[in-house]
Amino acid sequence: QVQLVESGGGLVQAGGSLRLSCAASGRTCSSYAMGWFRQAPGKEREFAATINWSGSTTTYADSVKGRFTISRDNAKNTVYLQMNSLKPEDTAVYSCACAARFRGVVDAAALYDYWGQGTQVTVSS
Repeated sequence: QVQLVESGGGLVQAGGSLRLSCAASGRTCSSYAMGWFRQAPGKEREFAATINWSGSTTTYADSVKGRFTISRDNAKNTVYLQMNSLKPEDTAVYSCACAARFRGVVDAAALYDYWGQGTQVTVSS
């Protein structure tokens, strides 16, 4: 079993930055793909970013490409999401996830096995 705990969310003005962290405990996710997803009020959960097991490959949703950067530190069992140039439409609960059957990048939520509780990100205009 894997426990994922996100941190780093908060309130920021448009144009600002936040860095989210996701710490894994229990069974490690260091050998598997990890991802960040987000869900805004009244909307479906959507993919934001994913990273392969080694950190050498990343994929982003078009809506965040060029502004968000996903990274990981396997020695710390932690994945990060650096969010720059934030916009009000980035407001959502951000959740990290571990795809324990895949080592490459994974952008489909259904393929993830473990999820964190999420952290709120609010961007004011």
